[in-house]
Amino acid sequence: MNKFWKLFLFLIPFLGYSQQILPLKDRAVIIDEIQKDRLENLLPRLMEEADLDMWVLITREYNEDPIIKTLLPPTWLNARRQTILVFSRDKNSGEINSAAITRYPFGKNIPSIWNKEKQPDQWQALADYIVSINPKNIGVNISKSYALADGLVKTDYDELIQVLPDTYKSKVVSAEKLAVGWIETRTPKEMIIFEDLVRITHQIIAEAFSNKVITPGETTTDDVVWWLREKVLDLGLTTWFHPTVDVQRADKSDLYAFDNKAKFDVIQPGDLVHCDFGISYLTLNTDCQELAYVLRPDEDRAPEFLVQALADGNRVQDIFTNNFKEGLTGNEILKKSLKEGRSEGLRPQIYTHPLGTYGHSAGTTLGMWDSQNGVAGTGDYPLHFDTTYAIELNTKVFISQWNKDIRVMLEEAGFFGENGFRYVNKRQEELLLIASSEKK
Repeated sequence: MNKFWKLFLFLIPFLGYSQQILPLKDRAVIIDEIQKDRLENLLPRLMEEADLDMWVLITREYNEDPIIKTLLPPTWLNARRQTILVFSRDKNSGEINSAAITRYPFGKNIPSIWNKEKQPDQWQALADYIVSINPKNIGVNISKSYALADGLVKTDYDELIQVLPDTYKSKVVSAEKLAVGWIETRTPKEMIIFEDLVRITHQIIAEAFSNKVITPGETTTDDVVWWLREKVLDLGLTTWFHPTVDVQRADKSDLYAFDNKAKFDVIQPGDLVHCDFGISYLTLNTDCQELAYVLRPDEDRAPEFLVQALADGNRVQDIFTNNFKEGLTGNEILKKSLKEGRSEGLRPQIYTHPLGTYGHSAGTTLGMWDSQNGVAGTGDYPLHFDTTYAIELNTKVFISQWNKDIRVMLEEAGFFGENGFRYVNKRQEELLLIASSEKK
């Protein structure tokens, strides 16, 4: 571990988000460290578990395989020309040999082994290298269930098959298990960064849901959305999706239900305000939904019926995450959790997805908002240790004071490991409060 990395880890607990966001040059150091650690310490285990001798990744500039994107050097924004990476597992030591069949080294961690002057044909150079290793199988990124594991385009697949000797063609197999494992698994170094990233996300939401941004009776939900986008930009970060902000209130007859009806309104005292927001930083992504209440002039706290509604949402979270068990599929956990929630009189929907290298990442899918009976394919994938999820769900609650149902929509990053489930950086258990214009 280099001195810069040690300093970064030491400073995290003491800094506010504006100070702890690193300059680009320093981020590059961290990203190189993360990638080196994953290649040396994670990939050998994943290839052994997938029973693959070799993993071949082939892509082209501006048409990158999603796996290639997780390996791009921090000084590369895209692949270059035709990019071919080969990872082979030593049968005796289990160590991984990383090689790039490219004109340039693939950053600091993957050296180029192609001498174009000696072998002008890049595809033939690949075939020669594969033959020299003589693997029992050759994994490539083709997958029906996972788009993120299906990055090998047909043109490149055909080129690979054409150039391989006949005895090697039958060795080409899907690397789906390895590719999904690579994307879904979080290392200890990544989890330190992830906790910091979720903290930053919470801090930005807290600022957005304050009188610094919102003047009740004047500020629109769309104003807050664009403030979030500008804030992220000002901090030197990016967001992987356009945020949403919406309201539920006593005099609105409609129930917000995954549409645009409640997303364009002036925020008023007495509103329950909801956001869906995530950021990207140091190769990881967040996805967070939180709730705020806009105080009326005569209030200094949220109404008890909304406090209890949030508690119901927290209860659904507890039921759900208490059912996380290694080896259970997403569909099994979903079915059990919905049944238990309903038995307690709750009305939950669960639509949790893997989170990390990508926002909507690969791994165990635990429901979709429009697929509450399970998800074929990705929902049949078992839960593994060292994985992270956006614990995304809602529960309907009837508010007698408003004579209507509301949805308590929550989403927080969670980690599942050998010690069970935990939230990466806590969860919302109290409504954020926004003062009325008279009291701000």
